[in-house]
Amino acid sequence: MTDFNLAQQTLLDPTALSVDDLTNILHSMEDHKVDYSDIYFQQSISQSWACEDSIVKSGAFAINQGFGIRAINGSKTGFAYSDDLSLKSLKKAAASAKKIAKLGGHNKVAKKTNKNKTHKLYTNNNPIDSIDEKQKIQILSRADNLARSLNPKVQKVNASIAASHETILLINNNGQLHCDIRPMVRFNVSVMLQDGNRMEHGFAGGGGRYDYLKLLDEKENKIDGFVKDAVRQAEVNLESVDAPAGQMSVVLGPGWPGVLLHEAIGHGLEGDFNRKKTSTFSNSMGQKIGSDICTVVDNGTLNNRRGSLNIDDEGTTTQNTTLIENGILKNYMYDKLNSRLMRAKSTGNGRRESYAHLPLPRMTNTYMLPGLSKPDEIIQSVKNGIYAVNFGGGQVDITSGKFVFSASEAYLIKQGKIDCPIKGATLIGDGAEVLKKISMVADDLKLDTGVGVCGKDGQSVPVGVGQPTIRVDSLTVGGTNL
Repeated sequence: MTDFNLAQQTLLDPTALSVDDLTNILHSMEDHKVDYSDIYFQQSISQSWACEDSIVKSGAFAINQGFGIRAINGSKTGFAYSDDLSLKSLKKAAASAKKIAKLGGHNKVAKKTNKNKTHKLYTNNNPIDSIDEKQKIQILSRADNLARSLNPKVQKVNASIAASHETILLINNNGQLHCDIRPMVRFNVSVMLQDGNRMEHGFAGGGGRYDYLKLLDEKENKIDGFVKDAVRQAEVNLESVDAPAGQMSVVLGPGWPGVLLHEAIGHGLEGDFNRKKTSTFSNSMGQKIGSDICTVVDNGTLNNRRGSLNIDDEGTTTQNTTLIENGILKNYMYDKLNSRLMRAKSTGNGRRESYAHLPLPRMTNTYMLPGLSKPDEIIQSVKNGIYAVNFGGGQVDITSGKFVFSASEAYLIKQGKIDCPIKGATLIGDGAEVLKKISMVADDLKLDTGVGVCGKDGQSVPVGVGQPTIRVDSLTVGGTNL
C-alpha cells in the first residue's frame, strides 16, 4: 500500500472525508483572497516503557490526531486547529482562519490536485509493532543487568524505550497533496556509581527513524553499546578533578559536541530571526563569518536519521543546504512564509511539533563537514587546554549569539596529551566569534547517536547534530579550580 493510501485510510476514511472535500474547503477561502492556505492532518501513535531499580515501573500508550488549517496574507497568519476530524469542524476552522487573514492577497486555488513525489529516507512500518511487549521488557531488564555487571559500584540504573508512528497528510491551495509516514524509536539509559560519599552519573542513548529490530541488530549491538558508554562516563566522572577557569584552547570532540554548533550558530541562521533582524547573522549573507576551514550544512536527507524527513511539515522536499562554506555565509534555513517574504526559496525547513502548532523554520541534521587534520594532531597541538567530549545543558541568546554550555565529560590537555578527567567545566563564548577562532578541523566527522530534541517558541522537534574534532584557539572556561 502506498504512503498516500495509508495516510488516506488513517486520516480521512474514518470520517468519510475526501480530497474533494478538502479542496472545497480551500476554495471557500478564495473570497478573502489570502496569499496561501493549507490543511495539515496528523495522527501520532506513541508507546514508552521505563525501568527503574530493576523494576519496570511505567508504560504508556497514546494516540493523538487532529488537523490545523492555515491562511497567510503577507506576514499575517490565520490559524485554527481541532482534534475533531470532521467536515463540520474543518469548515468552522477554515472560517476562523480566513477571518484572521482576510485583508488582501491574491490566493487562487488550483482545480486539480497533484500528489507530490519525493525521496524515501525511511520505512513506513510501525515500530511499535516490530517486537512484542515481552521483548520490550526484556530489553530494559537486559540493560539493567548489564550495567550492574560492568561495575560493582553501580547503585542505580534507569532505562527507557520509546517508539512512535506518525502519519501526516497536507493539501494546499496550489493543488499539491503531500503525505509522509514517520517512524521513530529511542533508547535511553542513565547510571549512578557511588564510591564512598561520592556519586557520579553517566548517560547514553540514541535511536532514529527505524524500528526496534534495527536497534537490536546484533552486528551493531546498539543497546549494549549505550549501556557500556553510560557506565564508562560515570566511571570517568568518579575520577574527575575540578575544572580550571580562564581563557584557554578548547578541543571539541566529534559527534554530540555539535550541539554547541546547533544552538550557538544554527538557530541564528533560521529565516525568521533574520527576516526580523534579531539574529547576530542578520545582513551577513555572502560575508565571511568564520574561518576558512569551516563548512556547515543542514541536511534533512540522511537515511533513517532522527532529524531527517522525506518532506517538511509544509510539503517541501527536504534538502542538503550549505549554510556556511569555507567561512562564508551562503544561506539561511527557510519555511514557506519566510522564504516568500525574503524572496528566497524554501529549503524544506518548515517544521511543527504537531497539528496544533504553526510551522516555523527549524533545523533538521546540522553539522560541520570534516577537514584535513587528524584528531591526534589537534590534541598534540594544544600545550594546555581542555578536551570536551560530551555536553549537558546550555543557554544561548539568539540575538547576540552568546552561549554558556556545561561539559558532562571533559579532560585536561597537558603538553599535547589527554590528561585527567575534569568536572564542573562550562564553556562561555559567542557563536560568531567561535567560528572565527577555529584553527583546526579533523577528518573524523561523527553524527550524534540520535538523542537531539530542539525547542523553539514552545515547540519541540527531533533533530540531529554532529561535527568532527575541532580546535578553538580561545574560549572562556568556567571552572572551580582557579
